[in-house]
This record gives sequence, C-alpha cells and structure tokens, in this order.
Amino acid sequence: MNNQDLQKGVLSQFSLRTTVLLLLILSSACRNTDKGKSTLANNSQDTIIELHQKPLREKVLTAAEQQALTPDTVIARLKAGNVRYVTNNLTARDHSMMVRNALKGQYPKAVVISCLDSRVPVADIFDKGIGDLFVGRVAGNFVNEDLLGSIEYGCKVSGAKLVLVMGHESCGAIKAAIDDVKMGNITAMLSKIKPAVARSQDFNGEKTSKNMKFVEYVAKNNILHTIEVIRSKSPILREMEAKGTIKIIGAYYQLKSGVVTFL
Repeated sequence: MNNQDLQKGVLSQFSLRTTVLLLLILSSACRNTDKGKSTLANNSQDTIIELHQKPLREKVLTAAEQQALTPDTVIARLKAGNVRYVTNNLTARDHSMMVRNALKGQYPKAVVISCLDSRVPVADIFDKGIGDLFVGRVAGNFVNEDLLGSIEYGCKVSGAKLVLVMGHESCGAIKAAIDDVKMGNITAMLSKIKPAVARSQDFNGEKTSKNMKFVEYVAKNNILHTIEVIRSKSPILREMEAKGTIKIIGAYYQLKSGVVTFL
C-alpha cells in the first residue's frame, strides 16, 4: 500500500468516526428535545389540571342574597377578600359570563369611593367581581355633587350596604394639594382636598410632600373629611346610616404590601 492509499484509508476512517459521532450527538439532541417537549407538555397539562381544579365563579349576587347582607357582613367579606389578594389567592372568575348573568340587574354589596390611580385596582384588592361593587373614582377620593348622587343611587336605589372611602399610599393628588399646585382645572379639584391639609397642621414633623409620613397623615385626614362631607351633604345617606341600613367608613390602601387598613 502506497502513501496515497494509506492517506485515503485514514481519511475514510476519520470520516466514518466523525459521521458516527455526529449521529450520536443528533440522537442525543433529539432525545433531549423530545424530553423537553414532554416536560413542556406535562407542565402545560398540569397547569390545565390546576385551572380545572379551581372552578371559575360565574354566579353573581342575587337580590335575595343582597337583602340578607348587613353592613358588618360586607365589611368582613371585604377584609377576607383583601387577605386573599395579599396572599395571591384571588378567586377565579369568568367575567364574561358574569356580565351576561348580571344583564337583568345588579345587586352590589358596597359603593367604594377611590382615587383615580391605576395602582389601586379596587375589585382585585377586595377579590370581588362583576356585580359586587360600585366604584366611583376621582383623583384624591373626595366627593362632589355628582359622586354624592352616585352613592345615593348605589345605596338607596341599588341596595348597597356599605359606603367605603378609600385613600392610598403615595397619592399624587394629596402631594399636589400639599404643594399647592395650580394648573388648569386641577386647581379647583385640589381645593376639595385642601381642608385635609389644613386639618393636618398638628403633624409633628416636616409638612412637605417629600415627607411620606406627612403625606399619609394628610391622606387619612382626607378620608375622614370626605366621610364628613358625605354625612353633611346627603340627608338620604345620613338617614340610612342612622337607621343602620348602611355604614359609611374609611380605609387606607398600602401600595407596597397590598394591605387595606380600615379606619
């Protein structure tokens, strides 16, 4: 055998070994890919099973169920819902079906006056769905004639058992009121919050929007002020509260923890 034949033999043997090695690599990759697909399929199946194990709620509150509620029962349910929210255990709901089921009427548990802030998802915070809550939103969660009329409708006409005024941590409207911001219609809006700033001057510390403790103090005073306005400017709601038909209370939502503190 000459050198040329020897070289051809070596190259042929090298090519064969390389081919075998490549085949082994591809075979292993295919097995791993199949395994990955199988794992993915199993995980997807587990997720589907888990979803099926937690049935979707489709039922909405009925008139009879609403009638049986008391203000204290509603407060207790809101507190329990907030615990589920904080622990990431929200009720699974078929919102589309619930809307259709509520087509003929809705019988809310409560009316919530909340801030405009998108970080305050009221229904989620209390783990409530379609038909459970009427929500009025305005920057700084104050009330005016329109919101008072809305609350009266929610309670006197639609039967809600609770009025909840809810402020929140790091509220931009509260900060703007503290800073005496003047800008277009915002100026008039902030005038509704200024009474809370005035009643917070007994705060012991720096009274600026940079002091989060002061912002919280003003926010809580704003909640209390809003409750006072509701009672003073709505004879309908005042009478309902006096009879025990409804309660008017306040709450403060903490963005960091998700916890709602009832005042």
